[in-house]
Amino acid sequence: MAIIERVELGLVNLTPKAKRTDAIQSFVSQETPMVRVFDRDGAIGSGYSYTIGTGGSAIVALLRDHLAPLLIGRDAESIEAIWRDLLFSTHATSVGAITSLALAAVDTALWDLSCRRAKLPLSVAAGGAKTSLPLYTTEGGWLHLEPAALVDDALAAKAQGFGGAKIKIGRPHVAEDVARLGAVRGAVGADWDIMTDANQGFTLPEAIRRARHLEALDVAWFEEPMPADDVGAHRELARHTSVPIAIGESLYSISQFKDYLQAQACSIVQVDVARIGGITPWLKVAHMAEAFNVPVCPHFLMELHVGLCCAVPNSRWVEYIPQLDTITRTQLAIRDGRAYPSEEPGLGIDWDWDAIGRLQSAKPIVLR
Repeated sequence: MAIIERVELGLVNLTPKAKRTDAIQSFVSQETPMVRVFDRDGAIGSGYSYTIGTGGSAIVALLRDHLAPLLIGRDAESIEAIWRDLLFSTHATSVGAITSLALAAVDTALWDLSCRRAKLPLSVAAGGAKTSLPLYTTEGGWLHLEPAALVDDALAAKAQGFGGAKIKIGRPHVAEDVARLGAVRGAVGADWDIMTDANQGFTLPEAIRRARHLEALDVAWFEEPMPADDVGAHRELARHTSVPIAIGESLYSISQFKDYLQAQACSIVQVDVARIGGITPWLKVAHMAEAFNVPVCPHFLMELHVGLCCAVPNSRWVEYIPQLDTITRTQLAIRDGRAYPSEEPGLGIDWDWDAIGRLQSAKPIVLR
């Protein structure tokens, strides 16, 4: 049995290398709560989650005061039981971002430990459906960028073998978004995918209006067009357009995805392993989407999602947004525009603990 003897908690703040803006916010800092789980046999599992600039200290406090103490003495291999026990121990704060992000940091650490004990990479331990996935890039498509910059980035990505690029939309007038997207489409041609992301910025009438223009540009999907909790509005939008509707980065429970799928309110699921609460619920959402014949194209966290996407059969894309380079010794393996999961046991993230130690906002918290 992998009895947990010690848990360490930390928080690292990572500054994006590129300015990141969308229709409703800016990504100013990746606060990265980290959890390390140590079992009595000497095995270690490392997990993490993230914010885009606020709430990191609240996540660490929830871990320190409520979740991590419940791990001491538990069998780390009982991942499902632990996840459910932790969820119900915080039932009054679920469904919510802080709780889900805290659960994810624990759950990913437990999966890392389990994979290491089994001497298996995550991609195999969680399913082993594929060996690689195509990449699309978001890093050069932020809302503040003008058409020329978008074109330059898209052409560079296409030359590197990437299969597409995501362009943020939500400029004050639809004509501005059309000009930006049209410039990219004209440069890359018809045989390259352009994804669009509104970051929940539109009303239903405006989303319907903008979707008409997106159809003419043959975009791959229309992501988060409206507030994420409005299933009915997304169902109505889906009735009015042939553009695939993508949702999921702002959903925090399995049931929320169920509601979207049952309502036929989305055609692409972008479940985020941190925001859903970890690998355990991520896999459930992915397999539920498979039952509806809906592809999975997860949001952010490419270093984690490449292994998970290769574990399930209905994955379609991995999103390229580099963010862990300063605290890892090796980076995501990319060849000819495709992402390959690590073959090493565990999550496949080669943490640089010396760099993490230098960047941590405070001394690690240790619970025994």
